[in-house]
Amino acid sequence: MNKQLKLKLQFFGNSTLYELKQNMATVGQQLQKIEGDLSQKAIDPSASMDDIQNLQKSKDDLKARFDVIKEQHDKLEAEQKQQFEQKKGLNAVSDPQEKVIQAKASLIKNVMANKPVSQEIYQALGDDDNTGGGKFLPKTVSNDIITEPVVRNQLRGISAFTQITNLEIPKISFTLDDDDFIADKETAKELKAKGDTVSFGRNKFKVFSGLSETVLLGTDANIVGTVESALQSGVAAKEKKVAFAKTPKSGEEHMSFYSEEVGIKEVNGQDMFEAITKSIDDLHEDYRDNATIVMKKSDYTTIIKTLANGNATLYGAQPEQVLGKPVVFVDAATEPIVGDFSYSHYNYDIATTQFERDKDVKTGIEQFVVTAWFDHQIKLASAFRIAKVTGGAQG
Repeated sequence: MNKQLKLKLQFFGNSTLYELKQNMATVGQQLQKIEGDLSQKAIDPSASMDDIQNLQKSKDDLKARFDVIKEQHDKLEAEQKQQFEQKKGLNAVSDPQEKVIQAKASLIKNVMANKPVSQEIYQALGDDDNTGGGKFLPKTVSNDIITEPVVRNQLRGISAFTQITNLEIPKISFTLDDDDFIADKETAKELKAKGDTVSFGRNKFKVFSGLSETVLLGTDANIVGTVESALQSGVAAKEKKVAFAKTPKSGEEHMSFYSEEVGIKEVNGQDMFEAITKSIDDLHEDYRDNATIVMKKSDYTTIIKTLANGNATLYGAQPEQVLGKPVVFVDAATEPIVGDFSYSHYNYDIATTQFERDKDVKTGIEQFVVTAWFDHQIKLASAFRIAKVTGGAQG
């Protein structure tokens, strides 16, 4: 019987789901009839034991056949159901870019509706099975938010940016075989005083993106575009705010170029041009070669007016030609900062980022909220100078 059942199993393995259903119905009817006959024979005094045993044997045979068919039917039905489910929702979208947009929109809608975010959405946004959807800011979303914001943080083009949890790095990228040999004496003193490594902390901040009901009911592209623009702008604004704060918040002192805790050296000049050029010259050559000037556009305009002295030619010159180093304009730079900005380093702790929803009761606007953690470390104060106009030139 076992051999016959195996052959039967192999035969039904090639059947369609419809055929298996028909076979189940046919064998089931036969089994039901045999069970009825067996019951009648069992209570019939004239029935022989051979007749009863033959009916019992037929019943067992049909029951075994029915079980084989049912096993194949259930297996094939489950496979087809899985295939059908895979063709629904995000799995039905073949265009990778469109799939990401739909996944982002689904994430936003679920959060705003207080619904759980499915594993399918996280996977479409870059999370794999190892995370289990635990990262609330998947790779795709985190990359989009921390690049190309609407409100720009101009330091993004010159500072270092990473997304590593519990990041710890050396302050200088290499040393020579003589451990006591560091060309810049200021750097050597700084490393001796503060250590040769920097550990990045977790500083919490929130970014709010207002969403009206019409936006939530709009297209996926509009929802994603609205939220991402707000989040990108908010994150960039926070980055810039902490880096140029004249009076940093408690716990954020180490993030500001102007903080006494960081201790960047000030170089004085009688005017802005002199203060900047003296700052460049005051840098050690290791930092001077890669130096960039970060300053307000209005301060640069003042320099041009002073240097031009009525000559319009200078107005058409590139800032680098005038000041001798690349210039990045940032209105928040109340005093020009000169230095190697590769020693300015932002790090995001993406693994612990989370999304929430809130409501502005005054306006009725729903808020899509991102809570994130990041840190800005000025790895070496000796790699920078602050250009200060005092009216009396001092070094």
